[in-house]
Formats: sequence, structure tokens, C-alpha cells
Amino acid sequence: MSDLNFKIEGEAQTGARFVAKARQFSLTIDEPPALGGDDLGANPVEYLLASYAGCINVVAHLTARELGLQVKKLSIKVNGNLNPARLLGQSDEERAGFKQIDVEFNPEIDASQEQLEHWMTLIKKRCPINDNLSNVTPLSFNLIHESLTV
Repeated sequence: MSDLNFKIEGEAQTGARFVAKARQFSLTIDEPPALGGDDLGANPVEYLLASYAGCINVVAHLTARELGLQVKKLSIKVNGNLNPARLLGQSDEERAGFKQIDVEFNPEIDASQEQLEHWMTLIKKRCPINDNLSNVTPLSFNLIHESLTV
């Protein structure tokens, strides 16, 4: 199967707000006032957690169908703690990202414990966001700069 390419692009609206376009959708990423924003959207790390929950949802329903399981209801909570000191330039002691991410996966489904464990293994194995968060992903960060000569 050929690779699928996903992309977003956008522009800074303020020092804390970025508006991205993903296909025909507009995503406003902003910080709460305590972090210098206007609270017009979720912040970047909240979007990361939401994208993880969204991916788990898609893969959970896909794999449940494959296993012949019917998901009657599914709630997912994802949370993580991070120390903002590095982000704010106050310390290099801890990493900038999450120390740990915890998922509470609460399905309403008729399945044995063995089926549930197998299902969870498939979800974690096949969720692209889980893979990106669990493994090092090569990143290319390229500066495109047009000189503003006067």
C-alpha cells in the first residue's frame, strides 16, 4: 500500500495563537491567559492529547469490527504532566515534553477479559499516534527565510 501524506499549514496570529489549515478545516491553537494567550482554542499540548484520543477511537472501532466485537459506548481520557520551566526558559533540568501520558480507556462492550486484552494490544500496535509517541520519529526542521533588505 502506498504512503498517505498528511499536512497542515498556517500562520501565527499572535505570539500565542496559530491558525492551521488541515484540508478544509481550520484549527485555532492558542494558550490560556496565564500562558500569554487569549484562550481562543486548545493549546498545542491539548491538541496532542486530543489527537491521541481521536486516533485511539478510530483504531478501537476499526479493530473491534475486525474482531467481531460491537462497541456500544466508548469514553477516552488522556492526561499528562509537564514542567513548563524549559518552555519558559527558566531551567534545562527537565525535558520540555510530557513526563508521562496516561490513557483511561472505558469501553462498553461485551467481551471476555482475553478478548479485551487482545483488542488493547491491537489498538496500541496499530494507532499511528501511539507509535509516534512511543518511538523516536525522525524530524526535519527546515528554516525558510527571505531576507528583508532595505
